[in-house]
Amino acid sequence: MNSPDVLTLHPGYLCECWTQSPATGGRPAVVAGFPFRAATASEAVRWIRGVVRTVALSLDPDEVEGALSWIRSGYIDDIEALNRNQPCAVDISYADTRIRWTVRPVVFLPMVDLVIA
Repeated sequence: MNSPDVLTLHPGYLCECWTQSPATGGRPAVVAGFPFRAATASEAVRWIRGVVRTVALSLDPDEVEGALSWIRSGYIDDIEALNRNQPCAVDISYADTRIRWTVRPVVFLPMVDLVIA
């Protein structure tokens, strides 16, 4: 007798980028999202740090300092939040557009292999 397969759940993080602007009708819209399975919370936050670092210097001067401050040390609070199983988010604005990066802990179900006969 064969034993049933064990369902293996995988803890990880769902990382998304939301934008809100006149182009989205004033409502938030997901512009990027992918499941990110990481061994540590810092790996999940690294995604946001990389993107914020890329766009930071093109921001308005008052937004640049906030973004750079988060890149330098503010991200540590977000890693700690994820380690407590709480979501985190980083917000910046550019002209009339608000951008929000989010990370939240999730449990991923395994993918099913489909066999079509």
